[in-house]
Amino acid sequence: MDQHVVTWPDQGNARIPYRMFSDADVYRAELDRLFLGPTWQYLCLADELPEPGDYKTSFLGETPVIITRGEDGEIHAMLNRCAHRGNLVCLKQRGHTTDGLTCVYHAWRYDLTGKLTSVAFRRGVAGKGGMPESFKLEENGLRPLGVDQFAGLVFGTLSPDAPPLSDYIGNLIGARIGRVMRGKPKVLGTTSQILHNNWKLYIENVKDTYHASLLHSFFTTFQITRLTTGGGVAIAETGAHHASYTIGGQAADKSSSDKAYSNIHSLHEDYRLQDPRFLDTVDEIGDGITLQILSVFPNFVLQQIHNAIALRLVLPKGPDKTELQWTYIGFEDDDAAMTERRLQQANLVGPAGYVSMEDGAVGGFIQRAIKGGEGECSVIEMGGHEHASQETRATEASVRGFWNAYRQTMGF
Repeated sequence: MDQHVVTWPDQGNARIPYRMFSDADVYRAELDRLFLGPTWQYLCLADELPEPGDYKTSFLGETPVIITRGEDGEIHAMLNRCAHRGNLVCLKQRGHTTDGLTCVYHAWRYDLTGKLTSVAFRRGVAGKGGMPESFKLEENGLRPLGVDQFAGLVFGTLSPDAPPLSDYIGNLIGARIGRVMRGKPKVLGTTSQILHNNWKLYIENVKDTYHASLLHSFFTTFQITRLTTGGGVAIAETGAHHASYTIGGQAADKSSSDKAYSNIHSLHEDYRLQDPRFLDTVDEIGDGITLQILSVFPNFVLQQIHNAIALRLVLPKGPDKTELQWTYIGFEDDDAAMTERRLQQANLVGPAGYVSMEDGAVGGFIQRAIKGGEGECSVIEMGGHEHASQETRATEASVRGFWNAYRQTMGF
């Protein structure tokens, strides 16, 4: 796609053409320039692959990849595409192998680093057929990804032009990742959902720091978070990554978990929680931040909503279709009470979460509404026109930051 096909409005990142959420040529260019370009994308938790031979599959955009724990104890990643005829090598989401990775189509076999180790009938049958003498195993392995880890999170890239991962994330956002990923994680559960909207609409939603008290009726009904409570948004210099945070709030102000918030005042006086322990939270980090939503460009999200910690991976599946994967985690040093608390509060988020249910719907509303209006633009001016950090959540600075990084990567 020619970069000159997209003409950006004079207002810059404060105006987003609706075409960006529906144009098939734009989407195709994203898959090439962004997801297969010089970005780092989340693959898995390192602790999801504890033993040599463990593997998991994921995607860079729509491109399937395999992540393995090799015999050397290191984590490796490679395209999930046989070098022979392009077949998927790993068909399951996760598993364990004792004899490498074998393509079911013609039994080409690879080791856990992606190197080709054998080809069925390579020497032919009874001296006839087979591969030519010029064929070399070492030249026909699975295409490798660059792999690195940050705070137990495994990221991968296909581009040799991607900067080192620690530089890509940066100190500002890196510190906020480390704040949440404070120990050895354990997976409490996973789920996924299909969103009938462009992937960027969900990313905008994640970076939109002021819609929560307007869109999410659970928050307003039980007055869990309000824009009048302390907080703000930290934004990387490029705008690529962000972390919005809320300090204190009604739940955090409770001095004793024994009360279990039975005295929460609803905006609707007849609304009560049947089991108020659902909102029994603990300041486990000790900094008074009750909610933090963090993103790493282009499509990774790390959340802390009270004691519910989850990783979200936003996968494009077409111009108007997205898969949202959720991984709910705790830590190995959690006691039974904390694990139960995390599992209860996990009901806040996910496909039917009390809080995030609306997030799964609103992007679809936008996708439907912009048909016929591809030449028009959204207005992103809350909090000004820049994408710098601010000590308020009444801003769209981090949304503008995403578009700043997006345009630089895409060449728009």
